[in-house]
Amino acid sequence: MLFNSLQFLLFFPVVALLYSVIPQRAKVYWLLAASYYFYMCWNARYALLLLFSTAVTYLSGILIAYGAKTTRMKKLWVALSFCANLSILFFFKYSNFVFDSLRQAFAALHIQLHLPVIDVLLPVGISFYIFQALSYTVDVYRGDVACEKNFARYALFVSFFPQLVAGPIERSGHLLTQIQNAPKPSYAGVKSGLLLMLWGFFEKMILADQAALVVDRVFAEYQSMNAVQILFGVLLFALQIYCNFGGYSHIAIGAAEVMGFSLMENFRQPYFAVSVQDFWRRWHVSLSTWFRDYLYIPLGGNRKGTARKYLNLMITFCVSGLWHGSAWTYVIWGGLNGAFQVVGGLTAPVRRRIKQALRVKETGWISGLWSRLVTFVLIDFAWLFFRAESLDQALFMLRRVLTEFSASQLQAASFLLRADETASVRWLCMMAAALLVLFLADLWRERWGGARAWLLRQPWWVVSAVAIAGVCAVLVFGVYGDGYDAAQFVYFQF
Repeated sequence: MLFNSLQFLLFFPVVALLYSVIPQRAKVYWLLAASYYFYMCWNARYALLLLFSTAVTYLSGILIAYGAKTTRMKKLWVALSFCANLSILFFFKYSNFVFDSLRQAFAALHIQLHLPVIDVLLPVGISFYIFQALSYTVDVYRGDVACEKNFARYALFVSFFPQLVAGPIERSGHLLTQIQNAPKPSYAGVKSGLLLMLWGFFEKMILADQAALVVDRVFAEYQSMNAVQILFGVLLFALQIYCNFGGYSHIAIGAAEVMGFSLMENFRQPYFAVSVQDFWRRWHVSLSTWFRDYLYIPLGGNRKGTARKYLNLMITFCVSGLWHGSAWTYVIWGGLNGAFQVVGGLTAPVRRRIKQALRVKETGWISGLWSRLVTFVLIDFAWLFFRAESLDQALFMLRRVLTEFSASQLQAASFLLRADETASVRWLCMMAAALLVLFLADLWRERWGGARAWLLRQPWWVVSAVAIAGVCAVLVFGVYGDGYDAAQFVYFQF
């Protein structure tokens, strides 16, 4: 069930309204039933995988807290919980990738290797809910949270529908604690949550989906595209993926807030980052902190010297790339983001001396603008590998941009990929206006804490006028806009 579907627009009000009026003791069970229905709308059979992961991690928590007398036994239950869950993830997401890689490796040695092809659909959101469930196992082992004895409450923690299929990846200490208390909706929370959901729909249905029309064509017909068209497509993909995933996160957080729940922030104006390291403090925060707490720090973090720190960083980002998708392009994308940080750390003293020699202040606006520009270029360069369907495609597109770029190509109006010049100009003006709104909103949040908090302090008629304008914009430029296509949320495939 997509957030931007009529089905969800009918489903969510019913769930939220009944949740607000049913008895306190029934709230958890109602949300649990709604969450499983939400997930089963994609494929009812895969709800069994969700239930299996839930049952395994629930039992592991019980055994760690009450059945294990020694640290060794606790570690054994943690290991078994990880093995069971990661085995599911491997089978559905990585088995064909591993088999294909082995076949290609042996083929290079002129050896024909016969391995099966696993013909199964990837369960939507499997990486998200498995990581969330595994974090609970580790938290119970570390003593960070108490073991949850009520299976229904724990099952809701794993399957809570707003963030089930694309995050944020919640921690048990945050979301499970709220579920135990079954919070009641408030008028302020409903108003704030609906405004955030509207902002998410604006990002997704206007900016992301309209950008996808160009991005999809550029990457599908990349061999016939000139350097400017490819560059334009890659730049638009940076916008598409931010508004696509950011839009989902804002709808999810807003939907939870309507019902009285608080989910962790997942985006903090990532394209305002002054370094790649800063970018990953702002982008997909729930996943970045998950890898930090459950992989980077256990590997040793930065506690075992500079060389080991950078090795741990590269391992973490390569694994993060593989988490996103079962292809070498994702591994390269993750490796690039890790390598940018390693190079940034190694060259920091040199760059600092250059700035001092040029008398450029570290905190000055020139330095800040330059750092943001360089960071965006590096991140967007890595996005090419993230979006490309193969390494050959990514290298072809990169080579064309670097070797065939010409200023004369800027005159080609066809790069806007619209049927006629009038449609191109109209589309470009609409996208420019929407992008300006996005920039001002992010700038406001970066500098002053966000427009939503300010708006909620205004009279009701101001809030209503802004909400009506937002709904009209989504309906006119999103749903009924020129060439609209309801593209799926990008992160559903992970």
